[in-house]
Amino acid sequence: MVGEDGSQLGIMSSRDALKLAREAELDLVKIAPTAKPPVCKIIDYGKFRYEQARKEKEAKKKQKVIELKEIRMTPNIEENDLNTKISAARKFLEKGNKVKVTLRFRGREMAHMNASKHILDDFAAALSELAVVEKPAKVEGRNMSMVLSEKR
Repeated sequence: MVGEDGSQLGIMSSRDALKLAREAELDLVKIAPTAKPPVCKIIDYGKFRYEQARKEKEAKKKQKVIELKEIRMTPNIEENDLNTKISAARKFLEKGNKVKVTLRFRGREMAHMNASKHILDDFAAALSELAVVEKPAKVEGRNMSMVLSEKR
């Protein structure tokens, strides 16, 4: 049992604790219900809920949400276009996001899927000092994709 000013009141029955709370015109709140014995405190319940909500909101602010950015290419991409895509991926990685690099195959390109894997390998090699391959290149229908994430 903890008093309204934070002082330890010791172990007591719930009836006695409730009586003390009513005398102080406050509420009896279980702070740690799983502890043996459970820890209760005499406080205003509305204020307690407000403080809890504020702490949760503050914790949520400090969290960093990692987004998955996608970069799409075709297997017959030229060198300069590839460099442009690499620089875009570099920007995404520096901001702390993950990057999904996708090669899209259309029509006759489907017959030469394995020959195009080197494009994704070159992409990963160009960003090797900044990123690590989280998911290696994998064929999914008409696409071949891999996921890069920032090095820790």
